[in-house]
Amino acid sequence: MHFNAEWILKECEEKKRPISDFFRRYEAENAEMTEDALDEEMLKVLEIMKDSANQALETPTFSLSGMTGGAAAKVWSHRKEQSLLGEFVLGSVARALSTSEVNASMGKIVAAPTAGAAGILPAALAGVQEKMGLELSDLLPGLYTAGAIGKIIAQEATISGADGGCQAECGAAASMAAAGLTEIMGGTPEECFHAASFALIHVMGLVCDPIAGFVEFPCSLRNASGLVNAFISADLAKAGVKSLVPFDEVVDSMYQVGRSMPETLRETALGGIAATPTAKKLEEEYL
Repeated sequence: MHFNAEWILKECEEKKRPISDFFRRYEAENAEMTEDALDEEMLKVLEIMKDSANQALETPTFSLSGMTGGAAAKVWSHRKEQSLLGEFVLGSVARALSTSEVNASMGKIVAAPTAGAAGILPAALAGVQEKMGLELSDLLPGLYTAGAIGKIIAQEATISGADGGCQAECGAAASMAAAGLTEIMGGTPEECFHAASFALIHVMGLVCDPIAGFVEFPCSLRNASGLVNAFISADLAKAGVKSLVPFDEVVDSMYQVGRSMPETLRETALGGIAATPTAKKLEEEYL
């Protein structure tokens, strides 16, 4: 049986349990460790995520290349001023940028599911923790559910920008975060998969075009928009909106779209933003 949404939903329905409980047991068995021991390891993962999401908020952090940096601190400072998104969402956006900047400066991050898309899930979890007044351990169900979504996408499609464009990286991360947020908010397994579907649908066809091949620009900006995508998708699902297309079919569609993209739009830095005259000048400067 494929590790897919159809199978997971059947298992969850038969045993009346959430996706997080299913995936926790599944991972513990495969790792040959107890579920409590796995929780301890996942709490360490959450700590690293939290650190990376906060590290660059008040201390401007710049990439080794010098191309990007400092955006997280700017947005964090701006969050309490008049804005369209408001303090909570803008603060969460700053956290997504923070992890991206920590990654570009060679700091410690959790690839969730990749380094280039690593800002989305930590910012989503940190945001919901703050908004709902949760303990770190309360985020474990969201992390496990996000892991299940990531595993499906990785096995049934791709999480590689070189293989499927940024829809496979920031799209997958947003999908993981959307499902995780939905479960933390009390969503059913069905609602979690609706949220995951929405997040992928929203960015279907998103290209991967990093300037000079560095995972910096426009990658960090897509972490920010990917986070907002996750928030939107989770709220849609919790409001009762349903995806007309099942998650497994959405994942397959994403993969087919990714494989249809020319190589210039799949992390080669030969197309999209990376191919603009200004980007080419920057490439000469930073390489």
